[in-house]
Amino acid sequence: MNARGNLFIVSAPSGAGKSSLISALLKNNPQDKQVSVSHTTRPPRPGEENGVHYHFVATEEFKTLIADNAFFEWAEVFGNYYGTSKHVIEQTLAKGVDVFLDIDWQGGEQVKKIMPEAISIFILPPSRTELARRLTGRGQDAQEVINKRMAQAVSEMSHYNQYDFLIINDDFDTALTQFETIIASQRLTCASQSHAQNDMIVDLLAE
Repeated sequence: MNARGNLFIVSAPSGAGKSSLISALLKNNPQDKQVSVSHTTRPPRPGEENGVHYHFVATEEFKTLIADNAFFEWAEVFGNYYGTSKHVIEQTLAKGVDVFLDIDWQGGEQVKKIMPEAISIFILPPSRTELARRLTGRGQDAQEVINKRMAQAVSEMSHYNQYDFLIINDDFDTALTQFETIIASQRLTCASQSHAQNDMIVDLLAE
């Protein structure tokens, strides 16, 4: 009997390595884990597949879903809508698959209100100096752009203490091990194990 999957909210400032950690986690542990596939009204880019990268829908359909309260969270970005479907995530969790939401603190806050049992993880860089180095990238951006990114990152980081777990991404391998440990621990809670190992436990306790 498979235990129900867990919903993980993963947030971080730009440059903290959140997407790289999620990608590495799924590559090392592909079974029973997936990143949430959002709905969007923007057109597919070359190479993108419907249902794999996004669920591509028309604007009117998206607005109908908003009216039906179908999203955990949604936002309009540069004229396009993006949202996380409650129904899709519930279906996935019911199959015993862990789902990862790669969202900012505001989206995480909305999800927590609807599903308080969701496990939230925040990822921080080891220092402002290192964060600035990562945001600077290859030196192709103007200083004004870099300063704006840093200000946004600091604003995002100020919400770290609203999360259940905190990872400092200094050494990537160490951070990945910590990330994997958090995920594995949720499969080992008494409630999760009692469900997954129900038949064995009943047999062990039989008189």
